[in-house]
Amino acid sequence: MVANATQKVTGAENVLWDLSVFYAGIDDPALQRDMDNLRDVVESFAARYKGRVAQLDTEEMVDAIKELESIYDSQGRIGSYASLLFSTDTNNPQYGALVQKVTEYGAQINQKILFFELEWNLADDAHAQQLISHPTLAEYRHMLEAERRYKPYQLSEVEEQLLVEKSVTGRNAWTRFFTQLLGALRLDYRGEQLTLTQVLTKLHDADRDTRRDAAASITAALKGKAMELSYIFNVLAADKASDDKRRGYPTWITSRNLSNKAPDAVVDALINAVTSNYEIVARHYRLKRVLLGYDDLTDYDRYAPLPVKEGDSFYTWDEAREIVLKAFSVFSPRMAEIAARFFDENWIHAPVLPGKRGGAFCAFTVPSAHPFVFVNYEGTARDVMTLAHELGHGIHAYLAGEAHGIFGLNTPLTTAEMASTFGEMLVFNDLMSKESDPEVRLAMLAHKLEDTFATVFRQVSMNRFEDAFHTARRTQGELTAERIGELWMGTQQQMFGDSVALGEHYKAWWSYIPHFLSTPGYVYAYAFGELLVLALFNIYQQRGAEFVPQFVDVLAAGDSDWPDQILAKVGVDLTDLNFWNEGLSIVRGMVEQEEALARQLYPAKFA
Repeated sequence: MVANATQKVTGAENVLWDLSVFYAGIDDPALQRDMDNLRDVVESFAARYKGRVAQLDTEEMVDAIKELESIYDSQGRIGSYASLLFSTDTNNPQYGALVQKVTEYGAQINQKILFFELEWNLADDAHAQQLISHPTLAEYRHMLEAERRYKPYQLSEVEEQLLVEKSVTGRNAWTRFFTQLLGALRLDYRGEQLTLTQVLTKLHDADRDTRRDAAASITAALKGKAMELSYIFNVLAADKASDDKRRGYPTWITSRNLSNKAPDAVVDALINAVTSNYEIVARHYRLKRVLLGYDDLTDYDRYAPLPVKEGDSFYTWDEAREIVLKAFSVFSPRMAEIAARFFDENWIHAPVLPGKRGGAFCAFTVPSAHPFVFVNYEGTARDVMTLAHELGHGIHAYLAGEAHGIFGLNTPLTTAEMASTFGEMLVFNDLMSKESDPEVRLAMLAHKLEDTFATVFRQVSMNRFEDAFHTARRTQGELTAERIGELWMGTQQQMFGDSVALGEHYKAWWSYIPHFLSTPGYVYAYAFGELLVLALFNIYQQRGAEFVPQFVDVLAAGDSDWPDQILAKVGVDLTDLNFWNEGLSIVRGMVEQEEALARQLYPAKFA
């Protein structure tokens, strides 16, 4: 039993999503009926088009793609329902069984339609270009063009089918086990049995003993599962190495950059810009150490609130809703209108529950349904920002799906963070503009900086860990938990320099981060998105109202074009390798503002 007597009532306890847009329940006969019908549709599709894709004329190609859209939408409805249900209770055996059933079913479907993209990539370049540039296929131009970037790494149909099949009992199975393992994990915190999410929240507590005990509790739990967690990490790293070798990807990150439609030079420029500016992080934490009055700042002090007056640090669900919708409305009534539907039509799952997956996400699902937002809401200011973040994703998905259907719905991960991070900035700026007390402003600025550090610098430092981990796994063989911990500590300490002392216990904290397993290479996309949004927000402040419809159009563009082409419409040049310094200069300016405000308020501390 998870203890929750110490948790405040937020009003989010009964905020549950309504998945009936998909199915009435786990036993709804329509679920199996749809699976059977889709299997028949796919077999008919394959019978009509297999072996002919490279020779299709424009009209035939349009018909085939429209049918594919319907297939992917139907498959997405089934998969979305199973995964969303499972995320609310990873320990429910019925939900787990459904996820596995749908995963195996999805692999079967994917094997049968793989031929389409494989044959398209084998089409003669001249014929392919003729179709791509034809007005009849204008709606699908980018989809057809972008698919061919995988041509050099494509395997035979049999090999591709085998990779899909083995993922069911390989990567997908191990990732699910990791999710269930952490979902079932109970941490002993001062005699209470709490979830990982609940204890992680305590790292933001004002009391240092509370934070220290929380860190010790997390470490003990992770070390207790070190064998399982390190084995999962090793297996999945080896699995990725095998796939990358077979496809001929030159590095562990190549496939992620291709998926993100991000040239290697752009990603390298981002990583180099951030790592060469780690001093920005150190400046903040040196200041924080002085304000806290500590001789040394430790890893469990990173998120400690400053010992200054703060605004209302606890927000009910209704208050969070009002804050977010008002901030969105001031910027764009259209965005606020879409966000309101998430609350009014039960598109959000908010309470902290036993077995519920930790963290937060937005599931884009499919155009025939709508997005869903998943949070673990406990009433903190950070939770309000997280809600704004995920609703930003939801708005992005809603607009893109409405404008371009399923092939324009899922943007690359790098630009997927645009609306979410912009939404956070809207809420933060709105709250800051209404706050006149300089102490509260300092506290808010510190919180925002630490969120930005977590999104930009920490994610890049985790990218450096992934790089070290995958490289070591490929050159040294299976790695012990201790060795992985060494790689983790080395890359994390670089970010803080001498400003934060990472304790020996922190060596185990790589092992609970799901992105490393479910989406290798993902983390740099957060830094990409945050720095991009800082630049976009700067443009907004310069242009004012004229920027708003341009930004909404960028969101609605979704994945309908290359990211640099979409963003060029609002004056952003992603091909400029110095672009990232613009966002970093804004962060540096925020630290300078924080330092000046702190010295103004507490001159004696800096004498």
